[in-house]
Amino acid sequence: MTEYKNILVEKKDKVLVVTVNRPRAMNALNMETVIEMQQMFHYHWKDDSIGCVVLTGSGEKAFVAGADISEIADLDVRSGTDFSAHGLYLMKTIQNFPRPVIAAINGFALGGGCELALACDLRLCSDKAKLGQPEVNLGVIPGFGGTQRLSRLVGRGKAMQLILTGEMIDAAEAHRIGLVEEVYPADQLMDKAMEMASLICTRAPLAVAMAKECINRGLDVNLTAGCDLEKANFGAVCGTGDKNEGCEAFTEKRPPQFNGH
Repeated sequence: MTEYKNILVEKKDKVLVVTVNRPRAMNALNMETVIEMQQMFHYHWKDDSIGCVVLTGSGEKAFVAGADISEIADLDVRSGTDFSAHGLYLMKTIQNFPRPVIAAINGFALGGGCELALACDLRLCSDKAKLGQPEVNLGVIPGFGGTQRLSRLVGRGKAMQLILTGEMIDAAEAHRIGLVEEVYPADQLMDKAMEMASLICTRAPLAVAMAKECINRGLDVNLTAGCDLEKANFGAVCGTGDKNEGCEAFTEKRPPQFNGH
């Protein structure tokens, strides 16, 4: 498996565990880390042995504490646009990755770190975590999709409040507003994330991939177009061996053995 400077990648059965590993910088996203993560997701794009990805940060303090301020300080109009483009491309890559990606938010998820979590399909959170989009405190705005994904997830008003005030919220508030799906004691977070990932890995992989596609793409179109996409994907999975296996297993009262075909 490819080795990287700023991320750790480990495969546990069918779950790929990806850890942002810059503890001295609170796992902040510099350009080098963003590019490494792009490369890593593309490397595993067609790896059918992976059923789910768990994304977390090293140490106990931070998931990803933001984008690297030392790089932001030197940005001008042109380089700032380029920096945002790279970040947005990474988030789009995660959103479109053909297997589910679970964010295990083990600490601070601020700025680019919050945006990284927003790009994932599910967000599980430590009870010690803090989340927010504090970019306005630096004189900038979210640049990795925060203004778009946050409002879609928690609503326009709450997104306005979080982004315009730049204030952090705790795990309980993040759960209350729908920013995260679950909150766990810090020492249980990774076990719970792996448990959920392992459960997803037992489901029909083509059905999981198509369901993810329908949900994500459906958010960008009207209801009629979204239902048309669902109809097409439903028809597609009806032609798979996994559909036949799932129905036969249900009838025979046994666990299904899906193979992704």
